[in-house]
Amino acid sequence: MIAIVISACLVGDPGVCKDYRIPLVYAGDTNRCAANAQPHFAKWAASHPGWRIVRWHCTSSDVQDL
Repeated sequence: MIAIVISACLVGDPGVCKDYRIPLVYAGDTNRCAANAQPHFAKWAASHPGWRIVRWHCTSSDVQDL
């Protein structure tokens, strides 16, 4: 399984940042994840007002990097 890891910072305090993991339900590789990530960003941003995505990457969902 694959997951998107989003690093986001507070709009009002850019020094406060946090990582969020979005698990994806399809089996695939990180290239497919990267190609299909954009709609997940919009959905995440809509449910996290006040946060700004500063970077992201795709990883194996079994990697515990958060």
